[in-house]
Amino acid sequence: MLSAPQANGQYTVAQTYDGKLMGFDYETGEVRWTYTSDVPVLTLRGTGTPMILGDNAIAGFADGKVVAVNLRSGNVAWEARVAIPQGRSEIERIVDIDGTMALQGTELYAASYQGRLVAIDIRSGRRIWQRNVSSVSGVGVGFGNVYVADDDGTVSAFLRNGQGVRWQNIDLGFRNLSDRPRSAASRGRRLRRVSPLLSQVDGDIVGRTKVDSSGARADMLVRGNRLSSTPTTVR
Repeated sequence: MLSAPQANGQYTVAQTYDGKLMGFDYETGEVRWTYTSDVPVLTLRGTGTPMILGDNAIAGFADGKVVAVNLRSGNVAWEARVAIPQGRSEIERIVDIDGTMALQGTELYAASYQGRLVAIDIRSGRRIWQRNVSSVSGVGVGFGNVYVADDDGTVSAFLRNGQGVRWQNIDLGFRNLSDRPRSAASRGRRLRRVSPLLSQVDGDIVGRTKVDSSGARADMLVRGNRLSSTPTTVR
């Protein structure tokens, strides 16, 4: 496994590198069900982190799909296509969903490599809107926006209603951006050794803080007015 399991007190779900989503009994560890996705010939190294929402476990896979699996039965509740593999070579056809998905109300946001950013209704799996995006870092939400960083380092804030782009910041291009954009009063993307803070209003860089020379690779954490990225905390 390359991502953390998730639990709700009754079930534990884990996503494996070989395209499986597995459900376990929380108390005994017994395997209750296994969902197996179609794994392409060539994929990126990594998996997204599954989510438990109500009666379903939801996960994104290397075949470009987001799938909701019922926690009790292991049956597929719905699936949504985020990206369609295109191109002649296996490299061109990589469409992994490796980044963290984001939830706001009944809408789930997911992005894929060489694919799209998609808003999904978690009750039915219906796609609400979509935009062409290539990202492996995941999605963030806040301030009426959906945030995503492209592979070239462009950070974009899409309107949650899908009606356009509020702003884009190209100043962080090709800077080895790590995890997903995170939302707070003013928050931005993290670089390997520097954490820039971007305004949610217009995308301008409003602050920076230096992380130690080893860099920060784990997800940022937000508590109140504090933004933490081991070993640095920003107030």
